[in-house]
Amino acid sequence: MVRVGQDVGGTYGGRSAQERRAERRQRFLAAGLAQFGDRPGYRHASVAGLCEAAGLSTRQFYEEFRNLEEVLARLHLEVNDHKERAVLRALATAAGLPFEQRIAAVLRGYVTAATEDPRRLRIAFVEIVGVSEELERQRLVRRARWVELIVAEADSAVARGELAPREFRIAATAFIGAVNGLLHDWTAGQFDATLDQVLAELTALLLGAVRHPAP
Repeated sequence: MVRVGQDVGGTYGGRSAQERRAERRQRFLAAGLAQFGDRPGYRHASVAGLCEAAGLSTRQFYEEFRNLEEVLARLHLEVNDHKERAVLRALATAAGLPFEQRIAAVLRGYVTAATEDPRRLRIAFVEIVGVSEELERQRLVRRARWVELIVAEADSAVARGELAPREFRIAATAFIGAVNGLLHDWTAGQFDATLDQVLAELTALLLGAVRHPAP
């Protein structure tokens, strides 16, 4: 029997079953962002609490996700995708500029995207750490992509004659760890600084790392 408002093809209220499911999934992710990125935090969250925040049922939750860890994993990927898009836009804008200016543009794009929503920052740098072996692998894989981006930019600068040739991977890895720690402490209020001050310090730190002769 076809319900009022439902077409034989599966639409209901003008939306397909796929569209309704995508909307539910986004509501769960929005609730996860709010609960994991603020209070109560991932480790104190529950499926029931997430469903209540999303205004959906537990049955609908398990139709979309296996557990809360899968929600956290999806959010972590989305947070990194958001930062990556910002960095790629910055690189496109800085095309043809010297290495120092390209790095400054990349860092501005990354830091702005990373810190514009404190909930995203917490998911990327705090809540994801130590949850499980699977999520740790995901975290390290995504961090490795940022390392590769810095190495690629430095290698390109070598090809243009702007940097001396060397292995940049160790310096890039150390820099990524420093960035994450600095941004976490800055947004947590551990020290007072403007965005421009933070960017200036990070730019100087990275330029010093890649220009310093390898041991």
